[in-house]
Amino acid sequence: MHIARNSQKSLATVCKCLLPATMTGSHDSVTGGQSSMSIPRAKSQTRRKQPAYALIKSALAKHIRAGDVPPGTVLSESAIATLFGSSRSPVRQAFEQLEHIGLVRRFDGRGVIAGKRKVDPRRVPITPEMFGLTDGPVEAVRSDAWDTLYYKLEREIIYRSLFGRFRVSELALARHFRVGRTVARNLLLRAQAIGILEKGAKAHWYVVPLDEDRLRDIFEVRATLEPLLLKSAAARIPTALLDRMAERLREGIQFRSRVGVGELDEIEGDLHIRCLGYGINREMIEALKRTHCAFVIGKHIQVALTAPQIDSFMDEHLVIIEALRARDGDTAAATLRRHIEWSHSKVAGWIAEFRAVNVISRVPYMA
Repeated sequence: MHIARNSQKSLATVCKCLLPATMTGSHDSVTGGQSSMSIPRAKSQTRRKQPAYALIKSALAKHIRAGDVPPGTVLSESAIATLFGSSRSPVRQAFEQLEHIGLVRRFDGRGVIAGKRKVDPRRVPITPEMFGLTDGPVEAVRSDAWDTLYYKLEREIIYRSLFGRFRVSELALARHFRVGRTVARNLLLRAQAIGILEKGAKAHWYVVPLDEDRLRDIFEVRATLEPLLLKSAAARIPTALLDRMAERLREGIQFRSRVGVGELDEIEGDLHIRCLGYGINREMIEALKRTHCAFVIGKHIQVALTAPQIDSFMDEHLVIIEALRARDGDTAAATLRRHIEWSHSKVAGWIAEFRAVNVISRVPYMA
């Protein structure tokens, strides 16, 4: 399958093609069958994105001024970095700028104290609600540019995981994407977090193979834990958030032939990450993170194989979201379990179909 380096086709066009191709822009590709297709390049940015530190500074300043963050609250670099899905460096820059305008101050301890008034430090839990991050665990300052690169990398990893174990070179990845080693490493860490990449001997990166046994184990964990978490979350998820999720699903169902990878990612995340993020058992939430590769795999394989429509999982999600809007945790949990069981069967079928019509050829950063 030949890959056109400068194709400008939309992702909707990709959804209509029968066979996938690499998203790296390289002539080395995932190949198979006798079809060919062009892969869309990322749209050029029409405006300059704000750096992470500026976004964090704006959010902190807004909520400190509004009183959402109680005066005297100790803000640590690690806590804020975790909430905003960033490293500590932009948080440190944000603190410096906030200190300069008098919204935080230093003290004899780690971090800064919120507020202009000189009050004693208060070590209280730092919550997403303090900063308007009410959509559950989110990454609020992730750059769209890095997202584009990540989806390209994620897709290549997913395709190769179906055919075995491949080594990924961090240096070669940085050169291929024309970014620094830090950016390349962060992309790899993001893939590691959802269980599609791992570190092996001598700290080398490797694609985690996905065979039938691992797929079965992943879905067994999901079918056991996710319904329990959702039931505990049912009364805790904000109504406004559920309303937005339902509206997004209705739009996706209405225009499903135009839904691309990014939209699928958001829709899957609504139920399986953001809703479950309101569950009570934090250990379950952590345990489920490595199973997120299941719907990531389904997302990419759907786009590669399905024409002209995307799988009906959005209809299934809508039934669950409507049960949550009615505060019927039992029905939502039971429907979610059935949805996961059906998803296992569908994903297994997609993988078998994908393997039957594709072979894997080289990309510059994998061997």
